[in-house]
Amino acid sequence: MTRRLRAGLLGYGYAGATFHAPLLAETEGVELIAVASSRPEQVLQAWPQARVLPDAEALLAEDDIDLVVIATPNDSHFPLALAALRAGKHVVVDKPFTLDAAQARLLMEEAERAGRLLSVFHNRRWDADFLAVRQLLDEGALGRVVHFESHFDRYRPQVRQRWRESSGPGAGLWFDLGPHLLDQALQLFGLPQALSLEMAALRDGAASDDWFHAMLRYPDKRVILHGSALVADVGPRFTLHGTLGSFSKYGLDPQEDALKAGARPGGEGWGVDMKPGRLVSGGEEAVFCGPAGDYLRYYAGVRDAILHSEANPVPAEEAWRVMALLELGKRSAMLQCWQPVPDNLREPAA
Repeated sequence: MTRRLRAGLLGYGYAGATFHAPLLAETEGVELIAVASSRPEQVLQAWPQARVLPDAEALLAEDDIDLVVIATPNDSHFPLALAALRAGKHVVVDKPFTLDAAQARLLMEEAERAGRLLSVFHNRRWDADFLAVRQLLDEGALGRVVHFESHFDRYRPQVRQRWRESSGPGAGLWFDLGPHLLDQALQLFGLPQALSLEMAALRDGAASDDWFHAMLRYPDKRVILHGSALVADVGPRFTLHGTLGSFSKYGLDPQEDALKAGARPGGEGWGVDMKPGRLVSGGEEAVFCGPAGDYLRYYAGVRDAILHSEANPVPAEEAWRVMALLELGKRSAMLQCWQPVPDNLREPAA
């Protein structure tokens, strides 16, 4: 009988209910067997086969759970991941990995001692629009890229009563969307030389930042990462300019909206982007569509890493670098000046 990866989910808020539970349940060879939540009725309505446990302590005590997925508020990621590793579990942590790079390093060391996989859910590596950008760069269609701009803008003028928009640790848009944009930039271009960030709380009653504008300096290019909660007329998601042409892409990857609507991931048409990008090169214009997005590839990678010793789809070390840049950005915003990226981030983590 083929071995299955048995998963337990900590938290059934937005991230747990929208992303992790359906992706775990629909990934071949993975079984969602338990959820720790204060909303048992909601969990059982969607996942009647799963055991609902009252808290993390109860879930970590279950002997038949191989993988613990942490989809709880940001300030709980570190202690819960540490407890899960010490309980002998493999661990996936929703982004951001932790509250700072020091916590991330401690978790990496604990995972090494425990001999367990530690991974971070940077799912937007499998967005259709990002995969299109990656394909264009791999093919050299734009020549040498000199300008890359990545926007994640929304129109949410009302401040909601939730931890993401509070004044607590790990709240705010930079820690919510910044990890996605930084991770994608690092995947494409590696670490920058320096980083500059501005943050602001612009909405009426905002308790944390709801606008950020980051610049990453590379020897031969500039990268802009921007997020805002007050954009009613949303511009391009991606804009690239290179020595051979330009590319622009409007609209977000469709997977999150499909998951929010209750669609199960996978199947025909899943992740297909219906809004192709615009490629301008050699005086000609063309539409360009990349491959379909597929978040299932993340948990398939986690499954294969644990059961078949294949590569971790998002190694903790890569997420640690994202955490270091998030911290560096906050320092830049506080001091209102560029911050050089430390050399130790370019070396393998000890």
